[in-house]
Amino acid sequence: MHRETLFPERVSVAKARTQFVCQNCGTVHARWAGKCDGCGEWNTIVEEDPTGGIGGGPGKTPKKGRPVALTALSGEIEEAPRIQTGISELDRVTGGGFVRGSAILVGGDPGIGKSTVLMQAAAALARRGQKVIYVSGEEAVAQIRLRAQRLGADNTDVLLAAETNVEDILATLADSGKRPDLFIIDSIQTLWSDTADSAPGTVTQVRVGAQAMIRYAKQTGAAVVLVGHVTKDGQIAGPRVVEHMVDGVLYFEGDRGHHYRILRTVKNRFGPTDEIGVFEMSDKGLREVSNPSELFLGERNEKSPGAAVFAGIEGTRPVLVEVQALVAPTSLGTPRRAVVGWDSARLSMILAVLEAHCGVRFGQHDVYLNIAGGYRISEPAADLAVASALVSSLAGIALPADCVYFGEVSLSGAVRPVAQTAQRLKEAEKLGFTKAVLPAASPEMPKGLSGQWSGIESLPDLVARIAGSRRALQRDEDME
Repeated sequence: MHRETLFPERVSVAKARTQFVCQNCGTVHARWAGKCDGCGEWNTIVEEDPTGGIGGGPGKTPKKGRPVALTALSGEIEEAPRIQTGISELDRVTGGGFVRGSAILVGGDPGIGKSTVLMQAAAALARRGQKVIYVSGEEAVAQIRLRAQRLGADNTDVLLAAETNVEDILATLADSGKRPDLFIIDSIQTLWSDTADSAPGTVTQVRVGAQAMIRYAKQTGAAVVLVGHVTKDGQIAGPRVVEHMVDGVLYFEGDRGHHYRILRTVKNRFGPTDEIGVFEMSDKGLREVSNPSELFLGERNEKSPGAAVFAGIEGTRPVLVEVQALVAPTSLGTPRRAVVGWDSARLSMILAVLEAHCGVRFGQHDVYLNIAGGYRISEPAADLAVASALVSSLAGIALPADCVYFGEVSLSGAVRPVAQTAQRLKEAEKLGFTKAVLPAASPEMPKGLSGQWSGIESLPDLVARIAGSRRALQRDEDME
């Protein structure tokens, strides 16, 4: 008699393997824990079944591979066919339109306008005779129709569906006849597949759904747009591998207190990165802003101390924005440093350089720095404009209203040249600015510009220039 029959309680049963995955960063843990070791977030670890989804199933024998053709690196290059929406700001961000067979991931805060701009793009393409399918996992068809009526897009041939199952969506696309030119999924976090046992929104389900949609785009040649939720840190929720899988990643930025929105490219395999498109929110949807510099400088107070105009570059577009600084005496033991729209560590560096090399003391003052309009600056060329605004606020004297500033400041106090000087100056002159303070080592100025460009070599030269303007102003007041 078999041993298992005599001692049935000793029969070992294979326990289904499980793993614990962080829903914020995708880190896999051997057991459940309250805090993730990868990202440090609390209560984000969820138990999942690794046997489902991509690569699931232990013990599966892999199929025999087939050889693929190898070609030389040199050869003819075919430009990727694009679908232009007619919305110039959206086409600029995507590099000239949606590329057929590509997958684009669009992220942003709730209510920022992701669904709105995609509905406007879908309607614009439908009016041009393109086949567009819009699948929503968050709203019913009636809700989508209400938004389309508000945007004036209800008279187009956009096809709608409200579904979250991946297999049902793919079956619907296959049964719709001609493959769509543009296919929109809103959002990727709502999709779920029968091949994974975890709940919708988990790392496994997001990965499975994204891979299925990307595979459909590559096989059929349809342009696929995936909408993604973001975490409290502003990153797209789910595994970061999704951002590596898609061909482009766009972020919708903006402050609810302001009426403008910025669509920013952070990844694009078919065009430039760091490109921006500027929109203005209205009751009829998002309106294009062809000249964002006028928008960011529209409410500028030219006689206020602590304000400097920065000539920046976003992708291929020059943008002028106002940098505002407030330096006020403090009663606290530790002065406060508050920054909105810029890097706080960069502000600390500029303050340290001003104190060490220029003798400007901020130890007994609170420092507040703000980029007007809720705009966010990432390039180091704003160092000179920030330093000018800080010194202007501390000295209590307004900077020239017709002057722009740009340049990178090093730890030694030297002012380094930055790229695309000509584009910055041309944009400034187009908006009526006749003066500029820039690095002395900048390349030769472009011809045809009639402004007064002042080059400085170090930060003490800038402080001396501002102090000299104050003495000149006091002399004029004494003469009066």
